[in-house]
Amino acid sequence: MNGDSNGPAASRTASLLEGAARRGTRYLAGLDERPVQAAAAAVAGLASLEVPLNDAPLDPAVVLAELDGVVSPATMAMAGPRFFGFVIGGTLPAALAASWLATAWDQNAALGPVTPGVARIEAVVLRWLVDVLGLPPGTQGAFVTGATMANFTALAAARHAVLARAGWNVEADGLFGAPPVTVIVGEEAHPTLLKALGLLGLGRRRVVRLPVDDQGRVRADTLPDLQGPTIVCLQAGNINTGAFDPFEAICTAARAAGAWVHVDGAFGLWAQASPRLAPLVRGVELADSWATDAHKWLNVPYDSGLAFVREAGALPAAMAITAEYLPSPGAERSPSDFTPELSRRARGVEVWAALRSLGRAGLAELFERNCRQARRFAAGLAAAGFEILNDVVLNQVLVSFGTPETTQQVIAAVQADGTCWCGGTVWQGRTAMRISVCSWATTDEDVERSLAAILRSADGVRGPRASPAS
Repeated sequence: MNGDSNGPAASRTASLLEGAARRGTRYLAGLDERPVQAAAAAVAGLASLEVPLNDAPLDPAVVLAELDGVVSPATMAMAGPRFFGFVIGGTLPAALAASWLATAWDQNAALGPVTPGVARIEAVVLRWLVDVLGLPPGTQGAFVTGATMANFTALAAARHAVLARAGWNVEADGLFGAPPVTVIVGEEAHPTLLKALGLLGLGRRRVVRLPVDDQGRVRADTLPDLQGPTIVCLQAGNINTGAFDPFEAICTAARAAGAWVHVDGAFGLWAQASPRLAPLVRGVELADSWATDAHKWLNVPYDSGLAFVREAGALPAAMAITAEYLPSPGAERSPSDFTPELSRRARGVEVWAALRSLGRAGLAELFERNCRQARRFAAGLAAAGFEILNDVVLNQVLVSFGTPETTQQVIAAVQADGTCWCGGTVWQGRTAMRISVCSWATTDEDVERSLAAILRSADGVRGPRASPAS
């Protein structure tokens, strides 16, 4: 291959990247009008991928054309304005462009002295986020793949800290023979939190479960006496209702007993960035660690999770590694000292671009707009006679269309209609459709268009509703 940056190879690479940009731009431009769910014919077309690996090289332009032609039509329009499933947003334009640029840089964001640019931007972003999310000054953070690994990373620091206080070095000596660690969770703890506890050897089934109220909030009055190494796990933003646990009461009691409090704030922690929504999260800053996703409500590309730990040194104590071939970090922060991975991509670049492009006012507007849009969904569905199962305090709406069978049929009809996409759930024994409003691209017109489609689908399943005057 010609090594000349102005030679044929460079020219072919430039042409290929320009082609990818055109294809990506065309894909995004078509999201507003295409069905959100991939058409059956497009999914069937994926069978053309099931071929043996070719023996000879293929022209990269041919490879790109095949990828676009076969896979693009078979994607879910998650980047569009009317995807309301799984509490995930799209990608902000600045974050998308920054991701493409960062991919071209191809930096292994592990070691500060080796990749100073992306290491520095990550350190800057973490300071911004500690401020924006209202966390204690000096809180340390890490970029990981998502909330699952963010919970894992923060809980690893918690495990280190509570056992160190008991005189045990868990990183050196493991859990065999260690003082037992009591882990307390709410009945509505997200499965990924339990998965993280299992990965850490703390167990999924040996946890103490606290009862919750009708919105999924842990009941502070049921907190048991806390003795010995203890980790209490709370939630900022219930995955179904959007509700918040009572942070002040539980953190105060836990701190008095020397326990560690961890908050799973996959999407709800972002409420701290809005003066109007911040009261919902009052007291969350009293916790010891926090986990959140940037690819949910901050609307950056996959994958982008964040772990934060108050106690200086607890996170690197659980995560740092050394090896003879790795350069000494010196004064520069090395991201690998704070994360489970050594080699990883420069996730901080996209978050920096998102925060820089939105600013404080843009962040607040995004979160407040989505919450207002969720309330509009709830009001429209309630006015049509359907039951809203949660207090719509954030961006989550749970609606029942009658029996479990009827609700499931309506969900299927909404998904098949293609105007929008909403998923199903079971909330405290009730089958419901969940509407999660998380995207920067969702307009009020998108909400009205989606609401009309949902009502139309419900009418198709249940029969026409009586008019208000009848």
